[in-house]
Amino acid sequence: MPASESFLDDRDGPRDECGVFGIVAPGREVSRLTYFALYALQHRGQESAGIATQQGGHIMAMRDQGLVNQVFDESKLRALQGDMALGHVRYSTTGANSWENTQPVWRSDKREIALAHNGNLVNVVELHTELRQAGVTFRSTSDSEIIAALLSTHEADTIEDAVVDVLQRVEGAYSTVVMTKDRVVAFRDPLGLRPLSLGMIGDTYCVASESCAFDIIGAKFLRDVQPGEVVSITEKGLQTRQAVESPRSALCVFEHIYFARPDSRLGGRVIQVSRGRMGEILAREAPVEADLVIPVPDSGGPAARGFARASGLPQDDGLIKNRYVARTFIQPGQELRKHGLRLKFNPLPEVVAGKRIVVVDDSIVRGNTTRQIVQMLRDAGATEVHMRISAPPIKHPCHYGIDMSTREEMIAHNRTEAEVAAELGADSLAYLSLEGVYEAIDGEREAHCDACFSGVYPLVGESAKDAFEHALPLVRS
Repeated sequence: MPASESFLDDRDGPRDECGVFGIVAPGREVSRLTYFALYALQHRGQESAGIATQQGGHIMAMRDQGLVNQVFDESKLRALQGDMALGHVRYSTTGANSWENTQPVWRSDKREIALAHNGNLVNVVELHTELRQAGVTFRSTSDSEIIAALLSTHEADTIEDAVVDVLQRVEGAYSTVVMTKDRVVAFRDPLGLRPLSLGMIGDTYCVASESCAFDIIGAKFLRDVQPGEVVSITEKGLQTRQAVESPRSALCVFEHIYFARPDSRLGGRVIQVSRGRMGEILAREAPVEADLVIPVPDSGGPAARGFARASGLPQDDGLIKNRYVARTFIQPGQELRKHGLRLKFNPLPEVVAGKRIVVVDDSIVRGNTTRQIVQMLRDAGATEVHMRISAPPIKHPCHYGIDMSTREEMIAHNRTEAEVAAELGADSLAYLSLEGVYEAIDGEREAHCDACFSGVYPLVGESAKDAFEHALPLVRS
């Protein structure tokens, strides 16, 4: 990572993954609806965005690097005509952040399709080798194109039958939306590792990574797409099919803690409420004598409010976030470099000076940002700084669509809470227990994946962020 990029890294925690959306809505401006749905899902990926529509039996796709409002304007949306559309926002969890790896993926082998995918495959090298030996060529180093190639080259008469067969062959995490000339089909891996929701707009249907995408376009959240389920949407309506029997549900518990937007629903619960409960339970599990609770904005806000409610301590904003600073490659220069994280956060001495501060955040991975925040608060006059984290310590990497550090880079790796506190320069540190997380979301551990905390993976096999790209040459068709 270049020095400038590391210096301005947006957060120390795990990286957002991807967001997908699909809709069939004759008579509506489907590209505009998709644009706003992706706008609501922007938190799931900020590296690239794309929209594909179907018109006259052919698919047109536009995609580029950048935020949704940087990639699309009025003229581009007007060019994307049709009765159905799908969209994607991306953070690269496999494959480099390059134009070739932006989505939706478009292919026209035996059938023309566009595809948007959230997740990671763990048997991607084997599948790629199999397809290459069959004469299939590729434009990207993304595992998403593997799924697209399997579907586009499949001999089945219908896309639904092709999807059912492909579900038996791919392993890993995948919440996927695929569009053909006459329908949008969505499917989810048998464990349901990544989220996918079904909604209704007027008398037709749409799918999205999160329910917040429905709210912005006036659609109604109906239910979650079930693990192993295939949902097919046409102008005539909705058909569903349980393609693979699900041995268990293993939804990523980190969706509840950080990834999902606070106004989304998971498992029937509003995320904002669950995160507030996490803060309340954290205050019960790890009380501290202090004068003030402050969040690390924006992710620590709900848990900080919950901690303050349960502990009876006042809560205020002691750190102000500059929400208009994105990742940049402009070197700050020696004079600015010493100010470090102030490009992202600025402490308020009038709020924190002379006080014992409880700082609440949702997670710590490497600890670099947290260490700087602790020092900034001390420089601003805080007499004590106590870190409270509304998640257990992250000690293991994710192989299912979240970009995390290696074990050795994780600050909690082979360290006790006291040792992590010393590394951060904090007076104390406490994490929410795993039991506390499940109490907060009113969920069962058997229905979730918590491998980043526990090291217990629901699938055999690993897929590091760039493993596929490093293992294979880029072969362009």
